[in-house]
Amino acid sequence: MLLDRLPPVRGRIRANAPLAPSTWFKVGGIADVLFRPQDADDLRAFMRDRPQDVPVTVLGVASNTLIRDGGVRGVVVRLGRGFTAITADNEDGLIAGAGALCANVAQQAMVGALGGLAFLSGIPGAVGGALRMNAGAYGGETRRMLEWAEALDSNGGLHRLTPRDLGYAYRHSDLPEGWIFTRARFRGIPGAQGIAGEMTKIAQARAASQPIGSATGGSTFRNPPGHKAWQLIEAVGGRGLRIGGAQMSEKHCNFMINTGDASAADLETLGETVRTRVLEASGIALQWEIKRIGEPANEDNREASA
Repeated sequence: MLLDRLPPVRGRIRANAPLAPSTWFKVGGIADVLFRPQDADDLRAFMRDRPQDVPVTVLGVASNTLIRDGGVRGVVVRLGRGFTAITADNEDGLIAGAGALCANVAQQAMVGALGGLAFLSGIPGAVGGALRMNAGAYGGETRRMLEWAEALDSNGGLHRLTPRDLGYAYRHSDLPEGWIFTRARFRGIPGAQGIAGEMTKIAQARAASQPIGSATGGSTFRNPPGHKAWQLIEAVGGRGLRIGGAQMSEKHCNFMINTGDASAADLETLGETVRTRVLEASGIALQWEIKRIGEPANEDNREASA
């Protein structure tokens, strides 16, 4: 059993753990093992001592993640309460754990009158995901306000990285696969005014243009250079397109939603169908912004290895 091969931990660990309830899409299979580390030291010891042939996959709040129906092999690490702290750092900064919600970082910045971070209130995810994908919204972008981020490598080594180290580009970082962000320092503008009003405008814009309250994963595809993904999708009849229980939102056609009984396969097939239509019509290959992990369900898929 996989669980028997793993080192002792202080956090919670279990075999054959359902993942669908932890995702915004509410779909997907099981994790062979789900580990919720108590804190960064617990995670560091686990990464150092685990068998190196055991794959590790990281989940934050899984807001932009599609877990396939066959589940995820190896260990899924879920960054929870031990990674959610947000603290003021001198007059111009906040240090936030990788599991902290971006919206909570924005709220803390507002309380401290730190400007430049209100855009985080429009990102429906956690800091770790924002760091990895250089998340941005409403004129803001993670790399512009990040001073440093700390990450564990696959052997448990701790690294402090600058935006330059991370090689940021549009919705991209060069963080190696297998590395895990643990916390970051964001630099704000002290004494800023009007932050509450800015955040209110962002909330109103999201409510007016996005399917808030639906089981969705945010933007499905990245905007290609010089184009808007939603316009390309609408041009090929993608608005409202359905496959099984999956649908491209009527409100914002670059958002996929689970209407209630979708499988992960329905959602992924819908996305690939849209990509094919756009490619055939325009020659533009849309790139997924949603992270897809795990294995598809099939007859050979084992229930679990744990």
